[in-house]
Amino acid sequence: EVQLQASGGGLVQAGGSLRLSCKASGYRFEDYSIGRFRQAPGKEREGVSAINIGDGSIYYADSVKGRFTIVSDYALNTVYLQMNSLKPEDTAVYYCAARAEWARRREDYDYWGQGTLVTVSS
Repeated sequence: EVQLQASGGGLVQAGGSLRLSCKASGYRFEDYSIGRFRQAPGKEREGVSAINIGDGSIYYADSVKGRFTIVSDYALNTVYLQMNSLKPEDTAVYYCAARAEWARRREDYDYWGQGTLVTVSS
């Protein structure tokens, strides 16, 4: 059974940093892609970043390019999203998701972890 455990949210001032973790279990880590999504109050869930663990392909939404970095740790079966230069508009519940193929769209992901709240104060 594929399971994803997300952690690392919190409250930070604008310009600060946070690191989100997504620990995967129940499958061979390198066979899946991990996507990071977020949902702000009153808005649709949107893609933030994604990584294909096997071949290293990476995607970033334009809104986070140059500020967010996604990396995978094979030893810990964990994907990290390092978020720097945070802005109030980054405030949202952040989710991680897994799919056995490369994907960027929310609709293509099969397994979802619980959300973790990131609040960026101005």
